[in-house]
Amino acid sequence: MIKTLQYWLRRSRLFLTNWRALEQQRYWEHTMASPRYSDPRRLLRHGAKAYSQNDEDGILAEIFRRIGTSGRTFIEIGTGAGLENNTVALLLQGWRGLWIESDNAKAAQARANFATYVSSGQLRIENKFVTRENVDTLLQKSGPDAEPDLLSIDVDGNDYHLWQAVESVSPRVVVVEYNASWFPPISLAVTYQEGFDWRANTYFGASLKALELLAERKGYHLVGCCFAGINAFFVRADLCGSHFCEPFTAENHYEPARYWMLRTAGHPPGIGPVEMIE
Repeated sequence: MIKTLQYWLRRSRLFLTNWRALEQQRYWEHTMASPRYSDPRRLLRHGAKAYSQNDEDGILAEIFRRIGTSGRTFIEIGTGAGLENNTVALLLQGWRGLWIESDNAKAAQARANFATYVSSGQLRIENKFVTRENVDTLLQKSGPDAEPDLLSIDVDGNDYHLWQAVESVSPRVVVVEYNASWFPPISLAVTYQEGFDWRANTYFGASLKALELLAERKGYHLVGCCFAGINAFFVRADLCGSHFCEPFTAENHYEPARYWMLRTAGHPPGIGPVEMIE
C-alpha cells in the first residue's frame, strides 16, 4: 500500500512538472509572437538554461557570439554554492575566473563542488563579504585581468552600489540583477546599507532605469533583460555597434517580473570534470 502510494505521488509530481513546463513554453511562444519581439537584434529568442537561474546562459552565449571575447575570463559576485550561476556554463567550456561569496558554508560547498577547477587554477573562489568600499580592491587583486569578458553581480541588495564602485576593471559585458517591481520610468535604488539583509520581498536592488543611467555614465549600454525579469545585460558602448536592439533604454528593454517562469531542469544540477569535443 505504501509503495503504491509513493508510486502515484511520484507520477503526480512528474505530471505537474511536465504540465508546468508545457504551459511556460506556450506562454513564451505566445509572448514572442507579439510585434515587440520581432526585431532580430533582441536577445530573448536566444535564451536557454544550462546552469543559470533562467535563460541567462543562452543570452550570454548570443552576446559573445555577436561581440566576440577577449581572454574568456569572468568575475561573479554572489555565487552561492555555484549550482545556479551565470558563469558555470562558461567555466565548463574552458573559461577561467573569480567567484566571490560571503556565506562561509556556501563558499565551502562551492569549493567542494568545483574542486577540479579550483585545483587546476581555472577557478578562484574568495569567501569575502563585498562592500562598496572593498569591491574594487578585491577585483583588482583577485580578478583574472583588467578587462574580463564578463562581470556578474547578484547580491540581493546593494548590486547598484557595488557596480558603481567598480573602477579598476573594464568588463566587456556586465550582468546585474534588477528590481522589476520598479518599472520604467521609475528610477530608484535601495539606500546603501553595508549589511543589507534581503527579506524575500520587493525591497531590494535597483530599478532597471536606475541601472540604465548608471551604465551610461560608466560607458555601457543596456542591451536586454532575461524573460523572467530578473537580470539585465549591459555591453560596453565601444563594442555595441549595430548588434543590439536600440534604443538602449529601460523603456525598450524592460521585462516585467515573471518569477513563475523560473525554469527547472528535469535533473538537479551536477558538476564534474568535462572535456571539449572537437
